[in-house]
Order: sequence, then C-alpha cells, then structure tokens
Amino acid sequence: MTAHCPEDPSLERHFKGHRDAVTSVDFSLNTKQLASGSMDSCLMVWHMKPQTRAYRFAGHKDAVTCVNFSPSGHLLASGSRDKTVRIWVPNVKGESTVFRAHTATVRSVHFCSDGQSFVTASDDKTVKVWSTHRQKFLFSLSQHINWVRCAKFSPDGRLIVSASDDKTVKLWDKTSRECVHSYCEHGGFVSYVDFHPSGTCIAAAGMDNTVKVWDVRTHRLLQHYQLHSAAVNALSFHPSGNYLVTASSDSTLKILDLMEGRLLYTLHGHQGPATTVAFSRTGEYFASGGSDEQVMVWKSNFDIVDYGEVLRVQRPPATRASSSGTLPEVDPLVPPGRGRSQESMQSQSQEPVSMPQSLTSTLEHIVGQLDVLTQATRQGTKPASFPVDSPRACVGLDTPAPLQRSVQRQRRGQVLQPCLEARSADQPSCRVCRRGQRVSLCPAEANLTSIVTVASVCQADTYWAPCCHLTVSRTATVSILEQRLTLTEDKLKQCLENQQLIMQRTTP
Repeated sequence: MTAHCPEDPSLERHFKGHRDAVTSVDFSLNTKQLASGSMDSCLMVWHMKPQTRAYRFAGHKDAVTCVNFSPSGHLLASGSRDKTVRIWVPNVKGESTVFRAHTATVRSVHFCSDGQSFVTASDDKTVKVWSTHRQKFLFSLSQHINWVRCAKFSPDGRLIVSASDDKTVKLWDKTSRECVHSYCEHGGFVSYVDFHPSGTCIAAAGMDNTVKVWDVRTHRLLQHYQLHSAAVNALSFHPSGNYLVTASSDSTLKILDLMEGRLLYTLHGHQGPATTVAFSRTGEYFASGGSDEQVMVWKSNFDIVDYGEVLRVQRPPATRASSSGTLPEVDPLVPPGRGRSQESMQSQSQEPVSMPQSLTSTLEHIVGQLDVLTQATRQGTKPASFPVDSPRACVGLDTPAPLQRSVQRQRRGQVLQPCLEARSADQPSCRVCRRGQRVSLCPAEANLTSIVTVASVCQADTYWAPCCHLTVSRTATVSILEQRLTLTEDKLKQCLENQQLIMQRTTP
C-alpha cells in the first residue's frame, strides 16, 4: 500500500544572512537550531523559534564547505577550504578550537553516533578519523585516487562510507581499517553519500544526475533514480527510512518514496543550483541551501518520528552481529518502524501479535505467481494464468490517486509539482507495449501483484516506464521479486521467533 503524505510539503521559514552560496546545512538534535556553512567563510546558527536572532561565527579563512552537529547538539564541527576543522560551542560566544586536518580542502565532517569521534574527507584524497574531545588524529583511509567529497559513519559506528571524484563509493570497516567494498557503478564524480537509518544500505548522489541505493551486505544495487536534469549535489534520508530528499543543480529538490521506488514531489524555490539538503532528527522538517545564498526550511508533513524511538528500534547494537562478523539481517526495503507512531511501537514491544491470516494468504498468492512467472520466463512463453484481456492485465492506472491532485500547487510562493509531472496530453499514462498491444500500467506505481502481471503479459525481454525513465528486465523482475520474497520470509520467521520469546517471558 502506498504511503502518501496527509499534506504536501510546505515552506515554513526563509533565512537570509549569508553573502555567498550555502554549502551545507544540519539540524541540532532538538531541532531548535539549524547550522549552515557558506562560501562567505562564515557559519550561521539559525534559531527555529521566531524572532530569535541568528549567530554568525567567523573564524575560517576561506569557504566553509561542511557543518555537522554532534549527536548531543552541544558541539558543532565545520570544515573549510582553508584545510582546517573547527569545533564550535554553538552559543552566543561562538568559542571554537581549530586544527589543521588535511593538506587540502576539507569537504566533509561527520560525528559518530556515540559522539566520541568524527570523520573528515578531503581533496588530499584521504579520509581521516579523529577523537572529538582532544581533536587527536586516530587513523587514515587512503585508497581513493581523487578528491574525496563526502564520508559518513554508519548508525552503529562500525562502518564508514566515502564518495570520491574517482567515481567510486567505498565502504570501510572502522575496526580493521580495510576497504570492505568499492561501488563503481556511477558514470561521473560522486558528490555525496549517506547511510539509511537502519544501516543496511547506502545512497549516493552523482554528477551524472543519478541517485543509487546499494545494500551494504550483499553489495547489490537496490534502486537507481535518474530524475534530475543536472548534477545531484546532496541527499538525506527521512529518519523513518521511507523517504529520500535530493538537491540538484537543476534548482529543484525531489522527494522519493523508497518503499514504492518512485518520485513523490518536485520542489521549486531556489534561484540557481540547490547545493545542500538535510532532514531534521525527527523528520518533521528538512532544510535546503543554494547558490542563491538562501536557507529554506520546509515542513515535510510526513509522519513525525520520535528520534529516540528511531534509534532504539532501527539502530542495531554492535553486539547483534553474528560471530562471523556479518551484518544483521534486516530488510533494507522495509525499514523497522515504518509508519508507526511511538505508542504503536511501544505496544508492539509489549504484546505478542499473531500472524494475520490475510498476510499468509497473500504470501502464498505471491509464491504461486512467482512460480508461474519464473517458469514462463525460462520457457519464453506467456503464462496462461494471465490472459492479456483479463481485468488483472490492465490495472487501470490512467488516473491513479496521486495524480488526482493538481499538477501545480501554489503555497507561500513556491510551486510544488507532484510526481509524473512530465505526462503530456498525448501520453495520458505509462504503457507497456506488447507487439502492438498496449497495457495501462506503470511499474513504478504498481504494487507487487501488478508488476508480476505486467511482466507476465509482456512478451518482450524488457519493458519501459516513461514516467520514471526505467528500463526493466523481465528476468531482473523475477530476481527482484524472489529476493523480496526471501527477505519477507526471513522477516516473518524473525517475527515469529520474537513472538515466541515474548510469550515465554510473559508466561508465569
């Protein structure tokens, strides 16, 4: 079932104070402060409370390229083109300590979740890890062969991911200091990378206008988006893990629904490239910055997430790894806590929940469809159970619910354009062609049953979804569905085991 927002995102605050392009934004833990860095060599700390003056911190001798609050919110780190890192106390005094961190521009700084260390990335082609309180150098990671644009810790602090102009994304083990894997699928410089809140996958933004999502355990490419018309400069996961927001040089922000694998909104507001974007810790807001010197704060209007609950439910403790050192098996496409309120998560942790009969029957149905589809794919024939003229073969997506909204809405001077804005009068819906016959279905919008149906009725090896510019292999569809089914079965097994443990604990 598609998760839609109750309202469209709206522009809440508009901050002006920088004298050059904004390079980075980050919210404090309690969302009371928003920090921004700029090419004007200054940091600004904006207060979300109206009528409260902002702090301007001057200290760097050149452009500020990155800012990041510590997990507690008591410290603020910044990196600069002057090759230094500064650790600030974000109050009216603006005290800071400074140290030379690299031999070239510092592009990225990010605190570990425990606040005891932080990682930096630089044009000197290295990634370095430092002790927070003494600013002591701990170790360096140096396998990139070009500028390193970004480096981030995983939620549990065991992994580090880095993105570079050498067109690779590298995954590092913090303990062994070894490169676990290199992702080389980008066709250009990789400008930004971040971990999913569950820690099971990463998303990277590229100068080739794409966003790619990989599983950090299997290293498989999970999702690929090419929705922007210019370089993607930054991205940020919603704390629930269900959404991703991107900022691009095409002046737009885009919000993606990761559960459905499709575009939800295109937001226009910045005049010129949108250079940075970040969700708040609760996901209630996200902020963006651009070359127009402006910082904008948007209200997401998604389900608000209690940050403490997100950490408790989604972040696997280090001890959960198996003895073999493998990462915990969590479905990256169905993050824990999706769409749940704080109360519902608490009730689920206290009371055993029986397995719904409808879910069991649905799984059995999917298994049956997969068997039919797999056999047909191997034989190169169309399954008899899915006739082209059957109601299931045309699922009627000519007027899907999301498109019943107006194509453009004016809100506080900003134009919001929901997904599939590129549809024209001569292309009322996405089509799948089959030897002259046309089936009304867009795989990007369809549910699992619909995708299986379309893959079955389509005799060609591939089908194309114009609205999301995806070419989908029928064989790849089978592989993806089988993988999702396996992950679902594993998750169900884990749920049943947890239920048995809870019942054993509650039995007198």
